[in-house]
Order: sequence, then C-alpha cells, then structure tokens
Amino acid sequence: METYAAFLRAVNVSGTKRLAMAELRQALEHAGFEQVRSLLQSGNLLFRTARASDAAGLARRVEREIHERLGVQTDVLMRTADELESILERNPFVAEAERDPAHVVVMFLRERATQSSVERLRAAIAGPERVAAGACELYLTYPGGIGESRLTNAAIERALGTRGTARNWNTLRKLAAGARRI
Repeated sequence: METYAAFLRAVNVSGTKRLAMAELRQALEHAGFEQVRSLLQSGNLLFRTARASDAAGLARRVEREIHERLGVQTDVLMRTADELESILERNPFVAEAERDPAHVVVMFLRERATQSSVERLRAAIAGPERVAAGACELYLTYPGGIGESRLTNAAIERALGTRGTARNWNTLRKLAAGARRI
C-alpha cells in the first residue's frame, strides 16, 4: 500500500465547484481507496491504495470518481507521500518559509515546466515575488501578500503552458505530517 496526497484544483473557491469534503471522502472510500482523509475545505486529500504504476492514471481515476459520483469536474494533481516529503526538503525558500509560511507556496503542475517557460514567467513578474522550479512543481514567495499579487495561478499557467494548483507551506507541512500517520 502506498500513501498519496491528492490536490484538487479550484474547488470551494469563491463559491465555485462546491464539494463537501465528507462526501468526497465517502466517494473515494466507495471507489476502494483506504484511510481517506481531507484537510481544510479546499480539496486536499490523503489516502492509501495499492501502489499505482502511473500517478497520472491514478489522478485521472480520482477525477473520474469525483465527476461520476459527485458531479464535479476538476483537475487532480497527485503526489506520493515520499514525493511530498522530497518537495518539502527541496524548498529553496527556507528562510521565508520559517519567517512567513503562509506566503510561501508550492504550485503542483500537471506537466513539468520547461526552463524557457520558467524564465518567461520570471521576466513577467512585476512585484517582489520570486519563483524557483522543482521537478514538477514551482516554489513561490509572496512577500507582499498573495491576494494583491499579479502573480496569479492563471498568469502562471499561461506562462508555463500547463495547469496546476497551489498550496501554502503551512498546508503542505500539515499534509506531510498527516501522510506519516496513515
């Protein structure tokens, strides 16, 4: 059995794609996933299942279950518990995460960003935000706050040519701790 973290894109944000976490947990348990846990209301899941040879295929399976059972169409980005730990360990913004973890964000990407697309994104940043590329994620800092920044998820997706979903450092640490317990 492998522990996975699933990140649902754009659910329960500004009243769109409403999804009750209790119903989501129940749907995934019915589909055969074990020890399904959720964190917050923004689509963060932990669960156990037989090791999947294809994480993208597993993500599509979760997307299909959510759509068929709950009527919500959303992207799901999947990482193993080990991958999540590695993402935490490779954080290039350690000082910022210690000082202000709510303004350090990891954006999980559907596909790996090219170096040229990351450079294009960096060149487009007009504020104090900083970006570093990981394996299939971006690390971002928002020292001036996230809500007022022009470095939005939509702007990032446009520059990189792939979709993603972001979580702040506090949420990721809680998910990693939860993954260790199940």
